[in-house]
Amino acid sequence: MADPRIKALKIKTGVVKRLTKEKVMYEREAESQRNRIQNLKSQNKDEYDIKKQEEVLRESLMMVPDCQRRLAKAFEELKTLVDHEKDLAEEEDYATAVQILEEAKSELPT
Repeated sequence: MADPRIKALKIKTGVVKRLTKEKVMYEREAESQRNRIQNLKSQNKDEYDIKKQEEVLRESLMMVPDCQRRLAKAFEELKTLVDHEKDLAEEEDYATAVQILEEAKSELPT
């Protein structure tokens, strides 16, 4: 039977990986939206359209702190698990978890 610690490691690794991607996606979306708004303004488009696009931008920007908070929590949970289960260091899933932690560090709030 599979070790339940490995299952927990896989799940927590997946959560950190997903939240990291989600945060990056919202940041990219916000940047893209900023560019779209600039384009609309430079083309002197309708004020209503610009306001709607600014609303979309605000919604994207509101999601970034939420993703950061959830990512920080998931990161700490995975880090704690990795630190407590060093005897699994030979497992591929353990190495994957360590790699995902390293990748996610740069996305954590400072």
